[in-house]
Amino acid sequence: MPTADILLTGAPLDPAELNARLPATAGTGAVSTFTGLVRGNGALTALELQHHPVLTLSALNVIGETAMKRFDLLALLIAHRFGRMTVGEPIVHIAAAAPHRRAALDAVSYTIDVLKTRAPFWKREWQGDTGKWIEPTEEDHEKTAQWLGAMQ
Repeated sequence: MPTADILLTGAPLDPAELNARLPATAGTGAVSTFTGLVRGNGALTALELQHHPVLTLSALNVIGETAMKRFDLLALLIAHRFGRMTVGEPIVHIAAAAPHRRAALDAVSYTIDVLKTRAPFWKREWQGDTGKWIEPTEEDHEKTAQWLGAMQ
């Protein structure tokens, strides 16, 4: 079985370039993608993500491999930024290739929902020179619980 393609980088993400990394696989009937951007909430000027290189990469690999198996994917790409990003910049890009659309769509939803609470990133929102650490929301935890509960 193919493995997920995981990219953890401090460099800007180019969704079109990342989509080109998906292998052309016979039997692919659908490709679904998601790109998460830094939201411009109010006075927000930047978002900073810190991570632990080994732990974060390990968590992304587990999430990716679980998605590959659960949704019978032909290919999966997870690309995640770290460092400081300004409003509008891509933070995360996920692309899933599957024989059928529902599997590709669900795989992308599963991956982003679980990633938000299970991948160790520390997030700080910046408003000018003032930074504030933030945690995943209650809704983020509920979405993860729905996916993980459905796996049992």
